[in-house]
Amino acid sequence: MTAPRWFSQPYPPEGASAAEGIRNQLGRPELDLLTILVRESAQNSWDARIPDHPDPVDYRIDLSTVSPAHAGAWRELLLAGAPSQRENFPLRETLRRGSIHIMAVSDRGTRGLGGPTRADSFAAERDFVSFIRNIGEPRDTALGGGTYGFGKGIFYVLSNAGTILVHSRCRTAQGGYETRLIGCTLWKSYGAEEANGQRRYTGRHWWGDNSSDVVEPLTGRKADSAVRSLGLRPFGAEETGTTVVIIDPALDGLTPSGTADYLADTIAWHLWPKMISTSGRPAAMRFSVSCDGDNRPVPDPRETRPLNMFVAAYEGMTGSDGDRLYCKSPKRFLGRLGLEKRIMPPLEPSRASRMVGIEDIVHHVCLMRPAELVVTYRPGPKPPSVNQGYAGAFRADESMDEVYAKAEPPTHDAWNPQSLERPESTFVHSTFRRISEALNSLLSLGGTARSGSSNVALGAASSFFSGLVGGTWGIGGASAYAKPGTTTAPRRGSKEDGGDRHRESPSTERPASGGAPTGSTSTGDGADADSQYGSDHHLPPEAQGTSTPRRRPRVQYVGNPYYEDRGTVSLLVQDFRLPAPGLQQVRADLAVTLPGTSGRETDPPIGAGMPELLGWEDGDGHVHKSATIRIEGGEPLWRVLVLPAPDTMTEIAVKVEAVKPS
Repeated sequence: MTAPRWFSQPYPPEGASAAEGIRNQLGRPELDLLTILVRESAQNSWDARIPDHPDPVDYRIDLSTVSPAHAGAWRELLLAGAPSQRENFPLRETLRRGSIHIMAVSDRGTRGLGGPTRADSFAAERDFVSFIRNIGEPRDTALGGGTYGFGKGIFYVLSNAGTILVHSRCRTAQGGYETRLIGCTLWKSYGAEEANGQRRYTGRHWWGDNSSDVVEPLTGRKADSAVRSLGLRPFGAEETGTTVVIIDPALDGLTPSGTADYLADTIAWHLWPKMISTSGRPAAMRFSVSCDGDNRPVPDPRETRPLNMFVAAYEGMTGSDGDRLYCKSPKRFLGRLGLEKRIMPPLEPSRASRMVGIEDIVHHVCLMRPAELVVTYRPGPKPPSVNQGYAGAFRADESMDEVYAKAEPPTHDAWNPQSLERPESTFVHSTFRRISEALNSLLSLGGTARSGSSNVALGAASSFFSGLVGGTWGIGGASAYAKPGTTTAPRRGSKEDGGDRHRESPSTERPASGGAPTGSTSTGDGADADSQYGSDHHLPPEAQGTSTPRRRPRVQYVGNPYYEDRGTVSLLVQDFRLPAPGLQQVRADLAVTLPGTSGRETDPPIGAGMPELLGWEDGDGHVHKSATIRIEGGEPLWRVLVLPAPDTMTEIAVKVEAVKPS
């Protein structure tokens, strides 16, 4: 075999596809190139999985710079026979630079690119010619993610040189193993002046064994030798799979390190169904990303907001509670739907979440075909509160896979019913209608719409905590216990005293005690005129006659309440101190208010839950799980942790009383 070199494809008399046309097969997708790379390459890996293989498919992306020890081999091997004009073959200029940057996308536990290496050979397995030679071949994998094979163009589009190396290991017809290595360039068509006149070229180039009438991949020992010279990751003795090396990748303005982090996040957003174990089965795929040998963790969807909501929706979909969606006319089972609604803090969107249209609020349904690769996140109606969100997962039934596949563009990131004929377009339209109906039901309590709910912020009343007057369980903060300038507590039943439990009118100013914020709502018992520690007249006998009255126990709030994630739940948290010295006992009085109503409920309304006190957290982070707690007053910061009730405003009155000396 001669040394490997490049071959440039001339236009044959019967014509051929120009490189520009092949590169443009992806169209103008809304997703960025790095996201499309993750989606298309992972889909290829999944479709190439080995049936009944016990281990998950291993998928990884490695960004690196070719080491000086291998850079010489890159230039020597990959410039042989290359076209001389830079504009026709930019790889020549790329390899002459000081550093050579590459991105390797690889899978293991897949069957590799097997079958014949010539497009004119007939065989049942045609992975090599489908990926290397042909364009637009229909899929041959039942319920696979791909359709017509245009997505592989992303590898070339993402390379600034339009060049990739394909390193694969597959099983042979005889049962052995074969390693294959070939280079491919897809740039643009051009004309070149030659001895016999000008000749037109398609812009497609192949690098490999030129000893026959078509460029063949390097195989066996020749391939292994070239792989070692180039510093690529070799295969194990019985390992199969494929590595696609993108030369000089376009990183969309990101640094290599930033690109690695973005790719890891993108993998989680677009491939999370393959990352989770379900029903005792392990995850279907295993993912990893590295930059110059430094591994970047791929987020765990079960532990990452808001992906954990989509995981919960998926588990609901696959469980007994999943909804079965039907098209009514013509009658057809479409697939299953699961929904998950939660109280949650506003999100801090990432670049990857913004790419799928998810910003600060989650109100989306993840659409997928039976292959369980994310197609898109379809937005639904926004919930009535910024502190509430929902996620859904819809998986098409296997009998409908071809319909949804035909509704997808080359990038597989949408279902477009307008691209289908009836009745197939009706099935997709019906899918969207059934999902919308389920979401409308989800956003109403007890299946009925609540007037005014869109104007009430969920959990708004949860921010209305109040300080307390000592001597009895009571409230402070937003309640006026005495006229300005007075030091005695109002008498029970007086105008200043709220009497029994009541709701204060919204305040226009922040209370001097630092209790509830502007416009707060507070509840609780008024101070008793005969209570302890109200003034010198009301002090206990042993304290009367002293010049300094004992300070009333009260709650001093530090900042506003906020939501905080604790594992898979979001808690309502309020930081506070007890500024008065002495041992004091604190409890939280929990209630709910339904949106659109003015009543305060301590018993759960029909169809609603009740907020739950989870505990009191001290400055060291230890949570005391008790209904009441005794705290020594002073500067230490405490936090009350409450699990809010969905579809209600969670109302909390924090109450304190002095502990009498024993």
